[in-house]
Amino acid sequence: MSARVLVTTAYLEPGGEVERLLRRAGHEVVFARAADRRASGQSLAEAVADADAIVAGTERFTAEVITAATRLRVFGRCGVGYDNIDVAAATAAGVAVTYTPGVNRESVAELVLGQLVNGARLLPQNIAAVSEGRWEQPSGTELAGSVLGIVGLGSIGKAVARVARALGMTVIAYDPYFDADFAGDHGIERGSLDAVLAASDFLTLHLFLDESTRNLIDRERIAAMKPGAFLVNTARGGVLDEAALADAVRSGHLRGAALDVLETEPLAADSPLRGLDRVFVTAHIGAATHQARARSSLMAAGQVADFLAGDPRPGNLVNPDYLKGAV
Repeated sequence: MSARVLVTTAYLEPGGEVERLLRRAGHEVVFARAADRRASGQSLAEAVADADAIVAGTERFTAEVITAATRLRVFGRCGVGYDNIDVAAATAAGVAVTYTPGVNRESVAELVLGQLVNGARLLPQNIAAVSEGRWEQPSGTELAGSVLGIVGLGSIGKAVARVARALGMTVIAYDPYFDADFAGDHGIERGSLDAVLAASDFLTLHLFLDESTRNLIDRERIAAMKPGAFLVNTARGGVLDEAALADAVRSGHLRGAALDVLETEPLAADSPLRGLDRVFVTAHIGAATHQARARSSLMAAGQVADFLAGDPRPGNLVNPDYLKGAV
């Protein structure tokens, strides 16, 4: 049976592979990206009203929006996180939620590597100085021989660990579900969260955001970090106290930081992170490569197509209890 599939993912284009996949499956495809809705004056709640399925990006699907989608049966989230979807509300409404884990591990790991080099060699500051007519040669530090702490040794954390070990870094990691076999194979030391914070010259965060990780790296834990350390966050903004981070950089306790994710995106005009030349903020581009986006969007669309074809438990189903909500 044909269904109406709404595409809200910003980087997907009409006529692309995702649309072709869904049309081959017999479905109608409608694009309602943020730019499309701004042009038409349509709200997200209005856009979802007659959708049977949604291929979703990073927009927030609140309980109010989900309630407005009276025909909705499934979300296909393009990405490794799904905290932008109110999963509890979706479950209560009998709506399945899928996501696409693992598709961006290499893209994010490469961004982390770039930011580690930026932090070690002060590249953004040096480039800016040369552009302004100054010829400065500050001393940086080598990554080889430095200690990299990884908080969250999942798919992306493991990819970062492999790169770091190839560069000659010592790697220490914390994860409540620590993969001892992987660590043993790659020469990674296991540590408590406190031990990782205290030992790391560079610290990188790779955590899902839920109530157990929200504000995990708070003011107290930032104060416990090794003096002069550099922090990278490509996970979720909510795991880190941004005001405490800004204070630690200003005071010189931390060498600096690189953030690809923020608690509020885009960066707020009054954010304490503004004006700090040792804090490098990028616009949530960790997964913004052609390859990662293609993998993610096609996986999400495929899961939606499988569900609409009659599979009640498509791949990477977040909320198997949605079936109870549908009763």
